[in-house]
Amino acid sequence: MSSVERTIIIGSGPAGWSSAIYAGRANLQPLVFQGAITEQNRLQGTLPLGQLSLTTEVENYAGFPSGKLREFLTTAIHPDRVAAMPPIEEHAHAVTGPELMELMRQQATNFGARIITDDIVSVDFSKRPFTLVSLESGTFHAETVIVATGARANYLGLPSEEAFKNRGVSACAVCDGALPRFRNKPLVVVGGGDSAVEEATYLSKYASKVYLVVRRDVLRASKIMQQRALNNSKIEILWHSQVKEVLGDDKAGMTAVKIHNSHSQKDIDYSASGMFLAIGHTPNTNFLKGQLELNDKGYVKWSTPFRTWTSVEGVFSAGDVSDDYYRQAITSAGTGCMAALDAERYLAEHGII
Repeated sequence: MSSVERTIIIGSGPAGWSSAIYAGRANLQPLVFQGAITEQNRLQGTLPLGQLSLTTEVENYAGFPSGKLREFLTTAIHPDRVAAMPPIEEHAHAVTGPELMELMRQQATNFGARIITDDIVSVDFSKRPFTLVSLESGTFHAETVIVATGARANYLGLPSEEAFKNRGVSACAVCDGALPRFRNKPLVVVGGGDSAVEEATYLSKYASKVYLVVRRDVLRASKIMQQRALNNSKIEILWHSQVKEVLGDDKAGMTAVKIHNSHSQKDIDYSASGMFLAIGHTPNTNFLKGQLELNDKGYVKWSTPFRTWTSVEGVFSAGDVSDDYYRQAITSAGTGCMAALDAERYLAEHGII
């Protein structure tokens, strides 16, 4: 058997890095699997650094008021990572998602976290030490495990949607919204929550017009986000509507969306070069294959209130993989802290540290 790690952390969003920071400070020398850089992960939005790296402005993460941040970013983050980041520009808001994730990652490495750019594809939590099998890096063993794999964006499931993925259809406005095919063209955003309004607002910087497709006659977004959408002259909300089909051809890719109005019972084709989905998430738990108890929505279930304990002693979970209610960066980071503390206390109680 290979050497046994004290703590292995699976995931690299706010929960994963927060876990790594606290575990590192406790001298647990955590090993972090931040995810693989594969085409599959790109398509489903599960590349390293988590969902927050796919967002723009982060206005509600405590400790980052608006102001000049560029000098701090370029000196705090390792030069090799800075070189790979999008250009760091001065902005009136506080920090962007990718910037915040890079800062968290750097802070974790400062405290001794080791990082492997790979996916964990299966686990065996039936015996100790726990066994984790990676996609390319081999098999690993650990006394404790923190699952912080988050949740990925959902799609509508239309055959035409699948046909035009990467040719107009996307679940990440920040990743793709500035591409030439979307600039100065009408775009469609599907959804009625905060994420949908944020995507529509972001895309309005590039698009000639943004259609926000909402199934009901109200938005689920917070009041401030609703007001942003209503005040944006480039955003038109299509109430009582749902996407019926994505239209296009092999040469041009997506060119329009057929939208059905449930009140008029009419289908209308809206010219658009892109459609962006913002309709919820699915927890990234496929690799667990029944090793942990999940709730009815597929999220890892905490066995004890106010603890990150799962159905297996010594395995903890943090962030959106266990949170189908709040789903905020700051709550994810908080539970990441909790999971690391729970892991440290478990190891101490069992005489491992």
